[in-house]
Amino acid sequence: MRFGLFGSATARHGGPDVDSGQGYKQFVEYNVEAEALGYHATFLVEHHFTGFGQVSASLSLLTWVAAKTKTLRLGTAVLVLPWHNPVLLAEQAATIDLLSGGRLDFGVGKGYRHNEFAGFCVPIEEADARFNESLDVIVKSWTSKQRFSHHGKYWRFEDIIVEPPTAQKPHPPMWMGAGSPDSIRQVAARGYNLLLDQFASFETVAERIAIFKAEVEKRGRVFDPFDVGVARAFYVAKDHADKESALEKRLEAQRRLVATSNAPIRRAARAKPASWRSPTPARRARKALSTARPTRSSPSLKSCGGSASNMSCSMAAVPPTTACTASPAR
Repeated sequence: MRFGLFGSATARHGGPDVDSGQGYKQFVEYNVEAEALGYHATFLVEHHFTGFGQVSASLSLLTWVAAKTKTLRLGTAVLVLPWHNPVLLAEQAATIDLLSGGRLDFGVGKGYRHNEFAGFCVPIEEADARFNESLDVIVKSWTSKQRFSHHGKYWRFEDIIVEPPTAQKPHPPMWMGAGSPDSIRQVAARGYNLLLDQFASFETVAERIAIFKAEVEKRGRVFDPFDVGVARAFYVAKDHADKESALEKRLEAQRRLVATSNAPIRRAARAKPASWRSPTPARRARKALSTARPTRSSPSLKSCGGSASNMSCSMAAVPPTTACTASPAR
């Protein structure tokens, strides 16, 4: 089993006397220390428009990590392809791979947060098609020895050759985030590595690995456990109070992310009968009393998790203490 880091950094918001880049600098130092301790890799998320200061320019931050380290693998988990020009992304990723001496792990995904697609004015219904087209263009950009053109549904490129070349051949290892059986089968069909999220139970993780293994072997390839990355949230608490505080922070971060990520609910206005009258304040009060129910408290912290298998309530709540394994045990 190899151990690595998975998470994010946070840019701080403040006045002219606040160093907004301090969170990023701490993240870099965190990775330098991880390398010294023998960690194998770091995987960095990509998110936009939350107002929480999450990492938006993953490759830029990884470039700085690359300059400060020597052996640590540099992963993206994940770059959301529907939002990016695939040729520009291929150039930027190849540059990191070249400068780092071939340490890039290129993790990609389709995206899932409604607010991010809305912010980019990209219909989330197009995510699959955009992802597949962009991924094909990126791979061709890295492997084509000749100039080529591409006339697709979303992108058009004319007579191009992508530079610089990648250090790893034919290209950096490709990782795809997937959870459903169909998505896992697509990863195996492309011959890429599988990234599994930190939210699923151990039993579900085992089922997904079994599906991936069967699909790989069905295609005549040898299954390698190191081709699967499994994320688990991990926090070392000083005492019970520290544990409860950490769980509360993660739960609150999850609430904020859910509120930001979900699509807004639109309810169609129903026509009111002609005899309908707007309720008076007294009528509204009586209705409220007659239908009042005990309010439910917020979910118990224990439901967020007290064990290693279900402690993960948010990927971004406590970045310096979030870790993942780069692969399951052989």
